[in-house]
Amino acid sequence: MTTLAEEQKLIEPRASSHVIAELLLRFRELGIVLALVLVVGATTIDNHRFLSLTNVQQILSSAAIIALLAIGETIVMITRNVDLSIGSVLGISAYATGLLYVHHPHVPLVVVFLVALGIGVACGIVNGLVVTVARVPSLVVTLGTLYIIRGIDGAWAGGNQVNASMLPNSFNKIGYGTFAGVPYLGIIAIVAVAIATYAMRSFRTARDLYAIGSDPAAARLAGIPVGARVFLAFVLSGAIAGIAGAVWLSYYASVDAIAGVGYEFQVITAVVIGGVAIFGGSGTVLGAALGALLLNAINSALVVVNVSSFWSQALAGGLLVGAIAFDRLIALRVAPALRTRRRARG
Repeated sequence: MTTLAEEQKLIEPRASSHVIAELLLRFRELGIVLALVLVVGATTIDNHRFLSLTNVQQILSSAAIIALLAIGETIVMITRNVDLSIGSVLGISAYATGLLYVHHPHVPLVVVFLVALGIGVACGIVNGLVVTVARVPSLVVTLGTLYIIRGIDGAWAGGNQVNASMLPNSFNKIGYGTFAGVPYLGIIAIVAVAIATYAMRSFRTARDLYAIGSDPAAARLAGIPVGARVFLAFVLSGAIAGIAGAVWLSYYASVDAIAGVGYEFQVITAVVIGGVAIFGGSGTVLGAALGALLLNAINSALVVVNVSSFWSQALAGGLLVGAIAFDRLIALRVAPALRTRRRARG
């Protein structure tokens, strides 16, 4: 029989390796910042115009929309679910917003964003109800609503298009305006990420979301209303996607039936690269926003150095696979360490 001291010697090397894995996961956001610095630095050396004020503003503005969508996607993914319908929700919200201005040119901005919010909430409610009440996997549900909403948007818009001349300057200015050199969209994204980060760290409901993602069965035993929390996550995701649709229209100043196509892949890639575990239970809104900024910086860098846009898609796919593999590796190493420590303390 082995003594307690011998068992401790066997445990210590394994525990130390798992501590390293935990530290790697903890400093994931710092790694994204370093990667961003490398991308910007290398591209600037090749072409100094990459850091021009106009280009930086463009990167921030386009990243802001992905970052907004990433907030809602992060909330959903933390609960061990996924929302693939966000691109379609953004598209139909953007077209509804544009059409509202066509028929009511003097409608107040507040009303416009409330309409966009309402559309997003309605879509989120549908997703949430089917997932929580009918207990259909979120991947299946949101893939279905992605096509349903896209079909409704296509039938509604047809071949019509809303362009900048149909929109008031006060609305368009949200997309192109700046304050002290920082785009309004960037400021909106920063404020939204800051609020979401505070909420996810401070409120009990947010802690419940993490508990659900870590172990749904244990969360139920602990008295957490799992169904209600997951439903809320989908409603929030839909609401944010709805508002993002209005913001998207203000930036691009035109919208048709294909608005938002492919955004779900970009957002999920940004979220996973940002450290949100696709298996649920861990991740931050800040990391997801940094992931969005990194992806947009890479896309812009490839354009500046005259690399085909197809390579940006291949690179994004490679980063997604790598991030998922990394998260899985960390999870497999951390979980045994935690169980080992509990046994050692017992």
